[in-house]
Amino acid sequence: MADLGPNHAGRKAGLFVAALIFVADQLTKWIVINPLQLQSVRNIQVLPFFDLTWVENRGISLGLFTAGSETARWVLVAVTATIAVAVAWWMWREQRRGDQVALGMVLGGALGNIVDRSRFGYVVDFADLHIGEFRPFLVFNVADAAISIGVVILILRAFLVKDAPKEIPQDA
Repeated sequence: MADLGPNHAGRKAGLFVAALIFVADQLTKWIVINPLQLQSVRNIQVLPFFDLTWVENRGISLGLFTAGSETARWVLVAVTATIAVAVAWWMWREQRRGDQVALGMVLGGALGNIVDRSRFGYVVDFADLHIGEFRPFLVFNVADAAISIGVVILILRAFLVKDAPKEIPQDA
């Protein structure tokens, strides 16, 4: 195995989380597409506050920048892939294990949504949380949730976690 550098355990944890999120995302999407055939049914009530609702998200976050053509679709794939590479690079260089794990969540989610957009031309969204008719979130998927949670963790850690001050060597 290649040397992962001085923060070997943190990088392994980040890569493991990325792989776990990716597999969980693709598995849940496979379930809603194949056994549940949600694209045909369109909606399945699971709990009074949670439905499975079929949504083909052709945009990015919050449905912004909808890809209305094949060219736009592949531009979104390229932009998302570039972001995923930047996140992977950041995760590799990051020294704090908590940040590496959060970045792994973002990376795994980004990769899951890239696969969807490449395969289908849209991202499969299906998780629909609601209180009656009030929907505090747009319909989302495991990848979206992981990206959101990872970003929140990074923001909270940036503002709330202070690094220990580095000791300055005393001259003799």
